[in-house]
Amino acid sequence: MSEQHPQPQPGILGIAMYVPGKSKGPEGVTLHKLSSNETPLGPSDAAKLAYGEVSETLEFYPDGSATDLRAAIAERYGLSAERIVCGAGSDELLSLVAQAYLGPGDEAIYTTHGFLVYPIAIAANGATAVVAEEDDLTASVDAILACVSPRTRVVFLANPNNPTGTYVPIDEVRRLHAGLAADVLLVLDAAYAEYVRRNDYEAGIELVSQFDNVVMMRTFSKIFGLAALRLGWMYGPEHVVGVLNRIRGPFNVNAAAIAAGVAAINDRAHVENSVEHNSHWLGWLEGEFARLGLKVTPSVGNFLLVHLPDEDGKRASEADAFLVERGFILRRLDNYGLPNALRMTVGSEAANRGMVAALGEFLDRKG
Repeated sequence: MSEQHPQPQPGILGIAMYVPGKSKGPEGVTLHKLSSNETPLGPSDAAKLAYGEVSETLEFYPDGSATDLRAAIAERYGLSAERIVCGAGSDELLSLVAQAYLGPGDEAIYTTHGFLVYPIAIAANGATAVVAEEDDLTASVDAILACVSPRTRVVFLANPNNPTGTYVPIDEVRRLHAGLAADVLLVLDAAYAEYVRRNDYEAGIELVSQFDNVVMMRTFSKIFGLAALRLGWMYGPEHVVGVLNRIRGPFNVNAAAIAAGVAAINDRAHVENSVEHNSHWLGWLEGEFARLGLKVTPSVGNFLLVHLPDEDGKRASEADAFLVERGFILRRLDNYGLPNALRMTVGSEAANRGMVAALGEFLDRKG
């Protein structure tokens, strides 16, 4: 093959590709996928029905403005629909923000174990990613502010954070915002907000309502169970929404996602059932892992970071292989700089109990 061929923009080839959680195990073994933070309750029946009804009109383009979906979101949270933009998952919206506000010579900040889409989006637009150190696997406002420079254009904060499950209280988020210049955009990624039950937590709606340099990202992939449809939304100032509407695809959200999203957000009972299931089993799993002598990072999401007792990641790798053979698929975190930990999604009762029993068997064999 000739050495002469089209070349990508500088920095593109240096991007480490995002690796999703595994989804396959040995043949003949009942599989429990606990690697991607998917809800064990699935989507609501109303969302599935709405999805199916779209099959009768597949020849038509979707509403390019996602009008019904934005209206449903606005009604649910008491927002202005004009300040909402929808996307093919919050991933697309994060990338659009980077495309709109970052370029060569600019810097964007995220934290040590922040969502790996952030550095990808930053580098893809020629900007420089600056990593702020965390404090005990939790984003540190002081560390983020210490990284701010005249070249800083965007700060990404996952709150709660994936994969650690930790969060930053709203007073600290406000302190972070107060330390940023008016021309720096604070991006609050609240993909797991619906699961949080802490009095000092807010997803970011109030901050966005008050200031012109804050946006909040949300997703339908987690508690609403619509991950396969790729659906997310952003609430932001009108000027930011206007920018993203100029550069997004004209039909970036498909008709099935719009219909299912409207039905899902209106099915509050299903969401509450999902929250109750998660709260019960999250606490149960924390207790069981403690009984096994394992350290777990306290989580407010629908997953737990389980630490295996070694330095080089060998024990985590062995545990992962052992669990896969028994049909339990967890998430290795080497690419997040956490080689001695596994991330486990809160699953069904059968999955939770079976995984704990299998991990206990592994630990017994290792003494």
